[in-house]
Amino acid sequence: MIDQTIVDEVVATALREDAPWGDVTSEYLIPVDATAVATLRARESGVFAGAAAFEAAFTLTDPRVLVEFEIREGARFAAGDVLARVSGPARGILTGERIGLNFAQRMSGIATLTSEFVELIAGTTAVIADTRKTTPGLRAFERHAVVCGGGRNHRFSLSDAVMAKDNHLAVLTAGGKDLTTELARVRAELPHTMKLEVEVDRLEQIEPVLAAGVDIIMLDNFSPADLATGVALVAGRAIVEASGGVNRETVRAIAETGVDVISIGALTHSARALDLGLDVDITAGN
Repeated sequence: MIDQTIVDEVVATALREDAPWGDVTSEYLIPVDATAVATLRARESGVFAGAAAFEAAFTLTDPRVLVEFEIREGARFAAGDVLARVSGPARGILTGERIGLNFAQRMSGIATLTSEFVELIAGTTAVIADTRKTTPGLRAFERHAVVCGGGRNHRFSLSDAVMAKDNHLAVLTAGGKDLTTELARVRAELPHTMKLEVEVDRLEQIEPVLAAGVDIIMLDNFSPADLATGVALVAGRAIVEASGGVNRETVRAIAETGVDVISIGALTHSARALDLGLDVDITAGN
């Protein structure tokens, strides 16, 4: 679950962006005492995510608005299904509508895309994971959506784990320094609670990296054949992560090589927002 404090902070920022000096359309057109009931309905099938953000868009606008969900996060829905009902002051519902929909559509799109990849590798031992290729400021939301779709989360930030990629290794071994020696030094200096992951892009890099005692080795842009060879070389001495070149057509073959994790940046940077609609029925005030 996303921390509610984070949800409220991000959604409040979005609301201020959308109505910095108020919603002038609603204020001029809608009576102050008008009430409304709105229905969040799916216009296509998918997997639901974003309940907390959707609700906050209305309750932060007007605490008197009530949001009731007809579906739990992570559940599948079909076109035409009712996902939630919103009731209360009409102005509050109309002002929060766009922001609530934006979050629910975006997060449900990520959850749906993730679920597609998870289904494609069903029966293998691999898991689908996200990356740090997220929308700035929305990482917690997008990572939550990945979990709703059946995926796993990678490190949340640069502060969570040591992950040495090609550019790091180039600097680390500058001047002819030995890769294994330098990585072993890093491993020895890290607290026991912190993981060390190293990215390699050639089979011959695997043994020098493993000799340093790394926890995770990422095989980047390897062909399925080389991935299978890499998994055999690692032989259980570290978690094996595959990354690069992953799409709907290749993910099954990648999973069948025996890798433990398949990380996919597209889950968050290329997911399409789902088509969800909020149908509002305005009723006259007293």
